[in-house]
Amino acid sequence: MLAAWAVYPLLLAALCGGIGLLVDLLSGRRLPGTLVLPAGLAAIVVVGQFTTWVEATAQLTVPLLVGLAVLGAGLSLPWCFARPNPWALAVALAVFCVFAAPVVLSGHPTFTGYIKLDDTATWFALTDRVMEHGRSLDGLEPSTYRAALDFNLAGGYPVGVFIPFGTAQKLLGGDLAWVFQPYLCFLAAMLALGLWEILGTVLRRPALRALTVFVAAQPALLFGYALWGGVKEMGAVVFVALAAALAPAAVGPDARRTDAVLLALAAAALVGVLSLGGLIWLGPMLLALAVMALRGAGPRAAAGQALAFAAPLVVLVLPVVSSGLVPPTSSPLTDAHAEGNLNGPLQAVQALGIWPSGDFRFHPDAGIATAVLIALAAAAALVALWFAWKGRRTMLLLYASTLIAAAAIVAIGSPWAGGKALATASPVAVALVLAGAALLLRADRLTGTVLLVVLAGGVLWSNVLAYGGANLAPYDQLAELERIGEEFAGQGPALMSEYNPYGARHFLRDLDAEGASELRVRQVPLRGGGTAEKGEWVDTDRIDPAALLEFRTLVLRRSPLRSRPPSPYSLVYSGKDYEVWQRPEGFAGPVPESLALGGPQAAASVPDCAEVAGLGQLALLHQLPGAHFLAARHAPVLDATDGELRVPRAGVYRAWLGGSVRGSVALWVDGRQIGAARHQLENEGGFIELGETRLGAGTHEAELRFGGADLHPGSGGFPRPGTGPLLFAPMGGEEGELVAVPIAESERLCGKPWDWIEVVRTG
Repeated sequence: MLAAWAVYPLLLAALCGGIGLLVDLLSGRRLPGTLVLPAGLAAIVVVGQFTTWVEATAQLTVPLLVGLAVLGAGLSLPWCFARPNPWALAVALAVFCVFAAPVVLSGHPTFTGYIKLDDTATWFALTDRVMEHGRSLDGLEPSTYRAALDFNLAGGYPVGVFIPFGTAQKLLGGDLAWVFQPYLCFLAAMLALGLWEILGTVLRRPALRALTVFVAAQPALLFGYALWGGVKEMGAVVFVALAAALAPAAVGPDARRTDAVLLALAAAALVGVLSLGGLIWLGPMLLALAVMALRGAGPRAAAGQALAFAAPLVVLVLPVVSSGLVPPTSSPLTDAHAEGNLNGPLQAVQALGIWPSGDFRFHPDAGIATAVLIALAAAAALVALWFAWKGRRTMLLLYASTLIAAAAIVAIGSPWAGGKALATASPVAVALVLAGAALLLRADRLTGTVLLVVLAGGVLWSNVLAYGGANLAPYDQLAELERIGEEFAGQGPALMSEYNPYGARHFLRDLDAEGASELRVRQVPLRGGGTAEKGEWVDTDRIDPAALLEFRTLVLRRSPLRSRPPSPYSLVYSGKDYEVWQRPEGFAGPVPESLALGGPQAAASVPDCAEVAGLGQLALLHQLPGAHFLAARHAPVLDATDGELRVPRAGVYRAWLGGSVRGSVALWVDGRQIGAARHQLENEGGFIELGETRLGAGTHEAELRFGGADLHPGSGGFPRPGTGPLLFAPMGGEEGELVAVPIAESERLCGKPWDWIEVVRTG
C-alpha cells in the first residue's frame, strides 16, 4: 500500500500538469512554468464543482478531467517536455517529503490526526458521495453516513478541495483513506511552487531562494493543522499563494484580459475550498489591485480590467453560491466560545511559524527560547516588508496583504475560525520572516546568515516536535473495517458499539451503519432510558434489546469486557480486531426478556437469585409456550493493573491493556516478555492486545515497560494518553457458550457468573 505514496502524487501531478498546460494555452502562454501545476489544480477544483453540481453528471468528472489533461498535454507538445526548473522541482519534492515523514516512516499507509479530530472521517464521506452522486442524497437509508452528508452536503458545504483528492483516487483504485495523507503532502508541494514564484521577486540566488521556500512552506501551525487533517487550510494556502503570484500581471503595463481570467480562476478555486466567504482573503489584494489599475491605466481601463475579473468569477463560483453562501457549522463562526477541538484561542504570534510544542494547542516548554525566536521572526518580517515597499516588490506586498484578512477573521471570528485563519496566514508570515533574514545577508553576511539559520532552525525544531506528537490512525484496525465493509455490503442496517467515526461514516457506509454514540439517525436508546454521549463505548448489554434488534448486523470491537450479543445473533466473522454478529434476516421477534449482568469493569457477574426467579415468573405470567432460560457464559477476567496477577487455574491467557500508547510498551510476566505494541491510540473503552501466554495457578508478577520518545513518528507528544487497566482473559473453554435451563430450575443459575440471562421460547 505504501507504493500508493509514489503513484498517487504522480497521477495527481499528471492531471494538474496536463490541465495546467491547457489553461496556459488558452491564456496565451501567460503562466510562469512553476505555476502550471497549481493552476491546473485550481482548474480541477472549478471544473469538478460543475460536474458534481448535479447527480446526472457526477460520474463524468473523472473522464472529463482526464480528457482535459490529455488534451492540454497533446496541444502543448513539445513544450510540455521542456526541462523544469530543477531548484523549484527539488524544493517542492523536499516539502512533500517533510509532510509525508510522519506516515511514511511509520511503515503503514495510514493518516494522521486520529482521535484529535474526527473531521477526516467526514471528508471521506463527502468525497465518496460527491464523486459518485454529486450533492444528491437520494437512495440513502438511515445511517451515520447519511447523517454526516445531511448536515454537510444538504447545508451547502464547499466540496472543491475534495475533487482532486477523489479524482486521483478513482484512477489509482483502493480506498480514499490510504491516499488522504499523500494528497495533503501534494498540496504542500503546490504551496512551495507558489512561494517559489513569490519569493523570486526578492531573492535571485537559487540556493538561497530554495532554502527560504523550503522552510516557508512548512510553518509550524500549518504543519500542525496538516497533521490533524486540515485539508481546507492546505487547499486555501495553495490558492492564496497562486492568486498573489498571478495578481501583478492582471494590472501590469502588459496586462491582457486573460490575466484577469487567470486570477479569477485562482479566486474561484479558493471559493470552492472555503465557500464565498473565502474571498475575504483576497479582499485587501483586490483593493490594492484596483488602486494600482486606477493610477496606472485610468478609470475606464481599470473598469474594464475589473469586469474581466469579476464576470468569469461570477460564472465560475455558481455551483458554490447556489449551494449556500455560508457553509454549515456546528456553532456560529463569530461565537466567542466556539473553540472546537482547541483548548482555547491560539496566539496570533503562532502565525510566525515557530512554536516548539508537540501539539500547537499547547504552550511550548521552552518559553524563553520561543519568545526570543518569535521576536527575531517579527523583526525579520518587518525588514522584508520595508524592503518590498522601498523596492516596489508588488507580488510580495500583495501576498502580505492577506495578513490583513487574517487579522480581521481573528478579531471578529470564533477561536475555531481564528485558528484556521492563523494557519492559512502562516505561510505568508513565514515567507516574510525568511525573506527578511535572507535580505539581511546583503547588508551583513554574518548577521544575516546567523539569523537565517536560527529562524529556519526554529521552524524545523517545531516540526520535529510535531512529528513526535503525531496521532497515527491504526492501519490494521481500519483496514479490517474496510474488508468487513466490502464483505458484508448490503447486509445492514449495522451498528458499531464503539465510537469509531471512520467505520460508521466511511468504511461501513454500504452496510447503512450507525455509531451508537455519534451522528445517529436511530437514537439507539439505552436500558433505563437516555442515549450514549458522543465518544462513549457502549456494550450491547446496555442497549435496549428492542432497539438493538433493529440492526441486522453488529460490528463489534474485540475486548475482554465486551458482552456476547443477545441470543438471536450468531457470530459470522472473527478477525484480529473485530467480530461481526448477525441476526436472521427478517427477524420479527419476539424480543427476549433479559437480565443484563456485569458492569463497566466486568462483562459477567453473579446474578441475584431473586432477580432470576422474577424473570422466570414473568415468563410464566405471560404463559410463553416452551419458555426456558438461556444464559451466556463469560469467564472471569483477571486484573493485574497493580502488577500482581492472581491466577485461579492454569491455562492460556491473553493480555489486554486499556487506553492508548504513544511510544512503545512491552509486557513482562515473571521476568519474561510476552508481548509488545507501539503507537496504538484508542477511543474510550478500547483495549490493546499485548499477547498471550500459558500461566500456572498462583500469583505472578506483571510489569509494563514503556518506551519514551524516539525516532518513530508519534512517539512523543503532549499530553500523553493514559493507560489501564491491564487485564488477562482466559482463552478457549466455554467463552460465549449458551446454557439452556428450564424455568422451574432457576436456582441452577445462582452462585455462578454469567454475561446475561434471557427468557426465550421454542417453536
